[in-house]
Amino acid sequence: MKSMVLPEVEAYAEAHSHSESEICRRLREETYRTMELPQMVVGPLEGSFLKVMAMTVGAKRVLEIGTFTGYSALCFAESLPESGEVITCDIDPESTTLAKKYWAESPHGSKIQLRLAPALETLAELKGQFDLIFIDADKANYVQYFQRALDLIAPTGVILIDNVLWSGEVLKSPAPDSQTEAIQELNRLVHAEPRVSAVLLTIRDGVFLIKPRISNA
Repeated sequence: MKSMVLPEVEAYAEAHSHSESEICRRLREETYRTMELPQMVVGPLEGSFLKVMAMTVGAKRVLEIGTFTGYSALCFAESLPESGEVITCDIDPESTTLAKKYWAESPHGSKIQLRLAPALETLAELKGQFDLIFIDADKANYVQYFQRALDLIAPTGVILIDNVLWSGEVLKSPAPDSQTEAIQELNRLVHAEPRVSAVLLTIRDGVFLIKPRISNA
């Protein structure tokens, strides 16, 4: 994943943003020591953004699609009230074992529920509304995740979708591979969707911030 901003600019932004917790720092560092693709962890700057967004909407119920080593789920849990809930979906028992290790150490870990199954199956079973939905899993299913998220998001909530700039590959036409093509399709659909207002942010690898439009009818 190529950085969208100069490294020194990102470092400055991190230094002037909400600090990561000590347990998140240790989880991030172990992820980089032990995992094959450690750059999949969202990191301090985006983690701060996720926490502030959860606090901004007063989130009590968060849905995450894509757990990896549990850093972002823990960021959300730290920002929720004691009665809050994070449901996070993944299929990888190895990376989520590391996640569960750190969740067990955190006083906020009890707020997190892991669903270890294909996310589309989990999404089909979920009921009720979520205050924040974070999509950061297999890119081939981004469109289906977004469409289901529209059914599950609360009117006052937000949907966040990660990696929507895909290291700049989304600028290429034709798309160089199927993953890039899927993200391009997702970006077109979000832009054209009349039920939402959205802004594509150049945080890390691109984050779509999507807000349902409240009908006045």
